[in-house]
Amino acid sequence: MPAPIYLDYAATTPVDVRVAARIAECLTSEGVFGNPASLHGFGRAARARIEQAGEAVAALIGTEPADLVWTSGATESNNLAILGVARGARERGRHIVTSRIEHKAVLDPCRQLQREGFQISYVDPDRDGLIDPAAVAAALRADTVLVSIMHANNEIGVLQDIATLGAECLARDIPLHVDAAQSVGKLPLDLRQLPVDLLSFTAHKIYGPKGIGALYVKRRRRAGLQPLLFGGGQQRGLRSGTLPVHQIAGFGAACELAAAESAAEAARIAALRDRLWTGIADLPRVRRNGHASRCVPGILNVSFPGVEGESLLAGLIELALSSSAACNSDSDEASYVLRALGCDTPTAQSSLRFSLGRFTTAAEIDIAISAVRREVLRLHAVAP
Repeated sequence: MPAPIYLDYAATTPVDVRVAARIAECLTSEGVFGNPASLHGFGRAARARIEQAGEAVAALIGTEPADLVWTSGATESNNLAILGVARGARERGRHIVTSRIEHKAVLDPCRQLQREGFQISYVDPDRDGLIDPAAVAAALRADTVLVSIMHANNEIGVLQDIATLGAECLARDIPLHVDAAQSVGKLPLDLRQLPVDLLSFTAHKIYGPKGIGALYVKRRRRAGLQPLLFGGGQQRGLRSGTLPVHQIAGFGAACELAAAESAAEAARIAALRDRLWTGIADLPRVRRNGHASRCVPGILNVSFPGVEGESLLAGLIELALSSSAACNSDSDEASYVLRALGCDTPTAQSSLRFSLGRFTTAAEIDIAISAVRREVLRLHAVAP
């Protein structure tokens, strides 16, 4: 039997072969393998590769390389932003505002801060997954030191109004952190125009290597950010450790490709997503989760009430996809994101997340439609 069709691009993407070539150049003794902190020729060559990559990564989000902190991925970037800002501001206030549908890499650091004496306000989404900027504004207090709201949700793909949220925070001089792991490289994002203070993103969502990400930090917020890691003082002391030249080079290559191809890709992938939804929208009791137009192109989250989700997933042998976010895949609990939208537990447990990417084809979508229709109708037929 052929390998399953991959429809889990929101979890991770394969490394593009063009990116892999850039990575390989920095791995062996014939390439650029030096420590970029070293002063000899090998170190200078490595540092030049990092500078080249930094230009590409910064250009993709409309900023300068000096505003980036290299991390191991969006999880570390989120932790550095949330814990670093909060701990640095604890003498001024201990209140943070976030939403109930954030990634666990935001919610868990917030829970850690609660254990350290901070108070967290969790804003509820509406039934479409949208966070009302007025609700965020209403949650702000005199002692609020950070707001953290993601750009694109990793389970339902819904896009939040970052511009309005940022304006509310800017008016009160409260830092806004944005988890943009699902939107960078897929949609236009220009930090010269958006009032965002900290922004997390990662390479492995845009066909780059796993294990490398970045945190954008607006320069006026840098002094208030406490590091999580200590050691050699690299990256102006904000994140110590020898920089992984090969991963950063791959990140830069992935960003170059995204800048050149993302506009056309977004339109193509959105058309495939709509084709998929049209092909399954008439199934019994089917429900699309999340706003239909304010969303990233590649994510479609669908509930099939009356169908047991694990049985459905097991029956779709032609497909590789998820019933929830990858970070929740080891848990039997219903998606907290879908429950926050008002789904009851059985409906949330009947849901599938389809996520399309650069290598998804129309033929694969048609196979997916056929497989989903077959299994949903079969399971309805045998349901008590």
